[in-house]
Amino acid sequence: MSGVPFEIGVLHHVQLAIPPGGEDQCRAFWGGLLGMTELEKPPVLAARGGCWFRGGGLEVHLGVEEPFAPARKAHPGILVRGLQQLADTLADAGVEVTWDPEFPGHDRFYAADPFGNRLEFLEPRG
Repeated sequence: MSGVPFEIGVLHHVQLAIPPGGEDQCRAFWGGLLGMTELEKPPVLAARGGCWFRGGGLEVHLGVEEPFAPARKAHPGILVRGLQQLADTLADAGVEVTWDPEFPGHDRFYAADPFGNRLEFLEPRG
């Protein structure tokens, strides 16, 4: 115990930036390719644009940012069961998949969302 009077819990969500008008591409990628469920945003937040998705214990918030610049280094690391099948699904859809064997105890690859935001997908070995 570190002696602090609080406890950090699990991650609630990850936010990634998207350009204005990118919601339909998010739906195709996060909902269509990755099979996540779109969540209804609270009305006060829906007015800002963007969209939210949930699946497998992960929640991703995609928020409009102007001017937009993709996150090319910062990224979520997403645990997956069936990593090779996900890689195949993404590659079949034209998404570049870059395998990286350097993470101990895991298979992993990098890909990008439709706007160039970096995503890491990994699965424990064994």
